[in-house]
Amino acid sequence: MSGKVRATGAGPGPTVRLVAWADHHQIGVYLLALAAGAVLGLVVPGTAPPLEHAIEPVLAALLFATFLQVPFTALTRAFRDARFLAVVLVVDFAVVPLVVWALMPLVPGGQAVLLGVLLVLLTPCVDYVIVFSGLAGGSSYRLLAATPLLMLAQLLLLPLYLLVLLGPEVADVVDPGPFVRAFTVLIAIPLLLALATELLARRHRAGVTVTEVMTSLMVPLLAVTLLVVVASQVPAVRGAMGTVAQVVPVFALFALVMVGVGVAAARAGHLDPAGGRAVVFSGVTRNSLVVLPLALALPAGFELTPVVVVTQTLVELVAMLALVRLSPRLVPAHHERRDRPPSRR
Repeated sequence: MSGKVRATGAGPGPTVRLVAWADHHQIGVYLLALAAGAVLGLVVPGTAPPLEHAIEPVLAALLFATFLQVPFTALTRAFRDARFLAVVLVVDFAVVPLVVWALMPLVPGGQAVLLGVLLVLLTPCVDYVIVFSGLAGGSSYRLLAATPLLMLAQLLLLPLYLLVLLGPEVADVVDPGPFVRAFTVLIAIPLLLALATELLARRHRAGVTVTEVMTSLMVPLLAVTLLVVVASQVPAVRGAMGTVAQVVPVFALFALVMVGVGVAAARAGHLDPAGGRAVVFSGVTRNSLVVLPLALALPAGFELTPVVVVTQTLVELVAMLALVRLSPRLVPAHHERRDRPPSRR
């Protein structure tokens, strides 16, 4: 018997079966990753510093895998979707600041806590929102096309928002450097690598192989990202449980309000279901992993600010997993299907 016949008779190998199982049970895998990260961070807090350094590499790998699934011909078409871009920008930079302003009286503590709340809630996510939106049938490639606009807008508008809401003395301590670095490491480099891989795949089998391998690793990569983020940040949160307990309701209320805002905006903008779900995720998901280095760089007196940012991360991760299940019901489709960009072929 030939090797091909034996392989066919044997069926898929254990690696293929494991990947298929993880893809089918991905929500459970992510919940397990969150729980494992929490246990690791609490039981072995000494792992937090090295794991914190691992956040950017694993997140960059996750986004590289995500970008590989989006043909760049689809990105150019998505960038011309003026209606979707307009709705996302209005939700994130007009409605969100009003919601945050309304929530400010509920924020406990002093300026360090309030600054942490404002830093994280005023900045829309540009990284794993793309992944979570895709899991819920949202338009990942349109969100990806909006990423440069979202990053540039928050870089320019965040100092203005802080100036209006807190006054010039606090706005002056915020350094935009971490935003620029995060855009380069987490967005620009993975995006350029994905483009190079797509071009390589047109001429060489190696590019196709890289794309197939990275696509099969999407679920494990997101699970590792969740585990690393939680395990690296839980010890900091544990050391300030009083503050954490007070700000969790604020972050949970923000998420609930923004779900309603996103659904209403999608309907008002007459978006298709995939675009509507992407708007909901963009409004709810915040840029915690990007603003965390910024919060850590603040001067003395703002030690609680990073803890507040980390707390929002943990609340948001749970909210995202719930929203993956709920958003198809909140923004239903007459004929349920995932929004897919045009085929590479």
